[in-house]
Amino acid sequence: MSILVTLCTYNEVENLRELLPLLLALRPDLQVLVIDDNSPDGTGRFVDQLRLSENRLHVLHRPGKLGLGTAMTAGFQYGIRQNYDLLVNMDADFSHPVDTIPALIAACEHCDVAIASRYVPGGGVLGWSFGRKVMSRLINMWARMLLGLTCRDNSGSFRCYRMDLLRRIDWSKAIARGYAIPEEVLFRCRKAGARMQEVPFYFDDRRYGVTKINFRESLSAVLTILRLGLRRLLHSE
Repeated sequence: MSILVTLCTYNEVENLRELLPLLLALRPDLQVLVIDDNSPDGTGRFVDQLRLSENRLHVLHRPGKLGLGTAMTAGFQYGIRQNYDLLVNMDADFSHPVDTIPALIAACEHCDVAIASRYVPGGGVLGWSFGRKVMSRLINMWARMLLGLTCRDNSGSFRCYRMDLLRRIDWSKAIARGYAIPEEVLFRCRKAGARMQEVPFYFDDRRYGVTKINFRESLSAVLTILRLGLRRLLHSE
C-alpha cells in the first residue's frame, strides 16, 4: 500500500521541523507532500533542504498565497497523478495529532472517506473559546442543511481518502478557494457515492504560529456553502 500525507502550508516552518520526522516515522510506505504558498518564513526552502536526505518527502511550490481550497485540490491531483492508494490530509500546526493517522488508515479498509471527527463520542476540542465552539457547530449545521451532508464534523480537514474515490471526481470544478473546502470536498465525495466513517479525535490549538482564520475567511466560507447549496437545489451540481 502507498500512502500520501498532504500538508498545505503558509508560514509553518517551526511546526514542520517537528512534524515531518514524526510523520515519516509512522510507516515505511508513507510519503509526505508539502504544498507551500511561497511562505515568507522559508517553509518551502526548509522542505527543499530536508528533501536532499529524505526521498519520501515532496514539495509543490506555489507562487503566492492562493488559498487553502486550491492547495488541497492540488494535493489531490498530485496523489491521483502519482497513483497512491490512500491520501491523508491534515493541518501542519499540530492541531491534528499524528497518532490518529493509523486509526484513519484502518477505517479506510471499510469506507472511502475516514473523517477525524471532533463531534462524535470520544472526540472534542481543547483550548477553544465558547464563541469559537458555537461558530464551529453553526457552520457544520449550515453545511448539513444546505449540502445534504450527514456527518457530524464536516468542517475539519483531517481525513483519509481512498484514491479510487478521488479519481472519480473532477476537481477542476471545485469552487471553494478558502475554508469552505472541507465541506465542498465531502459534498463532492457524497455525490460520487462515497461511504464515510467518522473517527473520534481531540483537536488542539496550533503549536507555533498564528491561525489563518479570520472574519473575512469565515464569511467567505458561509457564502461559498450557500452558493453550493443553491446549485444543489437547482440541480446544477
